[in-house]
Parts: sequence; structure tokens; C-alpha cells
Amino acid sequence: MVATLSLGFTLHASMAQSIGNPPAAEEGLWLAQDHDGVFQIGHCGDTLCGRLIGMQYDGPVPKDVWGRSQCGLVMLTDFRLIRDENVWRGHILDPETGRTYDARIHAESSEVLKLRGFILGIPLFGKTQTWTRYHGTIGPACKLP
Repeated sequence: MVATLSLGFTLHASMAQSIGNPPAAEEGLWLAQDHDGVFQIGHCGDTLCGRLIGMQYDGPVPKDVWGRSQCGLVMLTDFRLIRDENVWRGHILDPETGRTYDARIHAESSEVLKLRGFILGIPLFGKTQTWTRYHGTIGPACKLP
């Protein structure tokens, strides 16, 4: 699960900020902890979602378990703000197995995002990654330089 958590194409129309939803600190481009993937996180209606838009790879673009390109794949879904905890809670997809896990994200600062993926709805049974704001470029076919 760790490798797939670290696995982002251009902001899709469905991710565009909805009218009335102010920007969240968690929105934008984020480089995964292992520096092997970039995600675009943005509003999808009243939730946040994230798609893989850049990744490190050799050869053809990596495919998910169903044979679809991982380039542009929406992997973070249905993140809703839990106001009393100041975190967003939703789901993260492991594209290699097709399994979906519970997850939490929150911006620790304008340059640091914490993502915790977990099972059984219990954050104790999970792992936290530190993602950093991405300011670089992304080549054709989601290729990171």
C-alpha cells in the first residue's frame, strides 16, 4: 500500500473548484513522500478528490489492475471536511490491487500535506506519509523529470 499511496495530468473539469467552495489548503500539486508521484488535489463538488498527474517510471505508462493507464487516474475520492478535527476524510485507491482504503489528509503548512491511509475505519491501523508541495514540471504521459 505504501508504494501506491505515493503514486497524478491536468486538472480535470470534475475537479474544478465549485462555485461557493473556498479553496482548501490541501488543494494543489503534491509530491508523494517517495518522490515517485505527483497528485493534483482539488474540489469535486463539495468534496476533495485527487488524481495522479505525474510519476517516475521507465518503459510504458504503468497500468492499474484493470489495465487502465495510471496517468490521470483519480485515486483520492470523497474527502469531506471533519471540522472538529480539521482534517479531510475519504478514500484512497491502490491501483495495483484495486482495493480502496480509508484515508485522512490535512495540510500541516502551505508546503506540507499529511496523508494517513488505514483499514477497518480505524486510523490506528494505518501509516502516515508526508507529501510536499510540487513546484516542478511534468512531461508528456505523466512523466516526471
